[in-house]
Amino acid sequence: MTTALLEGVRVLDLTNVLAGPFAGYQLALHGADVVKVEMPGSGDLARQLGADRALGDDLLGASFLAQNAGKRSLTLDLKAPEGREALLRAVREADVLLENFRPGVMERLGLGRKTLRAENPSLVYCAISGFGQTGPLRDRPAYDQIIQGLSGMMSVTGTRETAPLRAGFPVADTLGGMAAAYAVAAALVRRGRTGEGAFVDVSMLESALTAMGWVTSNYLVTGREPRPMGNENFTAAPSGTFRTAEGHLNIAANRQQQFATLCRLIGRDDLVSDPRFTHPADRKRHRDALRAEIEERLTTRPAAEWEEVLSDAGVPAARVLSVPEALGLEHLAAREFVHSLPFPDGRDRALNVLGSPIRVDDEPVPSPAPPPLLGEHTDAVLTGLGYTPEQIAGLRESGAV
Repeated sequence: MTTALLEGVRVLDLTNVLAGPFAGYQLALHGADVVKVEMPGSGDLARQLGADRALGDDLLGASFLAQNAGKRSLTLDLKAPEGREALLRAVREADVLLENFRPGVMERLGLGRKTLRAENPSLVYCAISGFGQTGPLRDRPAYDQIIQGLSGMMSVTGTRETAPLRAGFPVADTLGGMAAAYAVAAALVRRGRTGEGAFVDVSMLESALTAMGWVTSNYLVTGREPRPMGNENFTAAPSGTFRTAEGHLNIAANRQQQFATLCRLIGRDDLVSDPRFTHPADRKRHRDALRAEIEERLTTRPAAEWEEVLSDAGVPAARVLSVPEALGLEHLAAREFVHSLPFPDGRDRALNVLGSPIRVDDEPVPSPAPPPLLGEHTDAVLTGLGYTPEQIAGLRESGAV
């Protein structure tokens, strides 16, 4: 079996809800030993969130289960001196610490970057926040929807009539978490070369703007303000979502040859020489007319058939699926992307979670362990840090764990 990319890396995950836990989950999937540090009694807020209220009442909310497989749970009250000391002892043995508190919280807990660096100069300390650790907005609270709006994402989502719209999933949280995981991995590479630790400051706002790519660069380079275009692709035409006899079909015929092939396969070769559509710029200018011509032919067959016909001929095309349909694709099963795990508390049901989008040496990442019950690994982690059973009992009695 291939050695996991992050095998031997020890991570302290002090994060809550999504951006931070998502980052920690990506690290755990690739073999890092991720210890999730949670508040005694309540734990990560995500334990109470998700579509199944009963799971939330059991502190096993679906939102938590989705991002915390493969981690161990250690409960510590970081406001208690004993809890703070336990964390510092763990820091001495750790490679990475993740946190997504608002800037200044770790300092107030007596766990600021200087304190942590004194305990472990080679520590990679990654702080994830809405706006970063510096700047006029640093102290503002931020959730995914706040970042989607402030970044401009919502202004370009939807049509002119429906915008602004938020994406149907917490994209800003996810992008911030992915950026954090990437930054941690990069910092570990430098540490492996120089022995030097790092303080990594991840801004969800900047991660969102970075991910918007051509939308932001077109404005920065040309001064042209982006506008919402619904399911159309502003870079090319025909490139968007089209009606068929059954279902919707995405087509991205961005190249001239792809456009010509599309026209031939729908029985409209004449569109290639139509003066309105001859040049790519003309097609963008007359995209509504082009859409009408193409849809007239697409509505003769269902989307599933057109997907096969066009894709086989080299024209990028695929159905618009629901989430259940997407997760049921044979392709994902063949790549072993979804993992089926035992339920954390032993109840008689399977827990399906997403794996890593990355395969290593032609192999999928192994299935992770189930997400932890709150405090499930407290005794084991503290024992590994040198605490005796009597000392652990004392920590429990004081409420520090």
